[in-house]
Amino acid sequence: MSEDSLPENRMPVIRVPARPSDQNPGGSMFGGWIMANVDIAGSIPALKRARGPVVTRAVESFEFRKPVFVGDLVTCYAEIVGEGRTSIKVRVEVFAERMQAGDTTCARVTEATLTYVAIDENRRPRELPEA
Repeated sequence: MSEDSLPENRMPVIRVPARPSDQNPGGSMFGGWIMANVDIAGSIPALKRARGPVVTRAVESFEFRKPVFVGDLVTCYAEIVGEGRTSIKVRVEVFAERMQAGDTTCARVTEATLTYVAIDENRRPRELPEA
């Protein structure tokens, strides 16, 4: 996969425009804004696999490779990369499409790996259902 194009043959989990209200004083998007979108994106395949609610248990890694700017279209891809008895590990890749002067460029901006835990109605860990 190229660093400067969206992955082929993969469906994005979420796409979000970067807005001025989420900008930090340095002129790029707050890291927390990106982290929140990564957590949402990662939870989607985890929810589907768990067939019910999940909670974020851990962030194994989080790398901000390049900044995201106002006007960028942020695209998140997420895939399950591991499972435990109650947990699901998800890798999330984030790309920014930049539209300037009629041209669109793309950059991989963030990568993260998160662990989610399936929970029951009492918010206790529960075993994952059969795949």
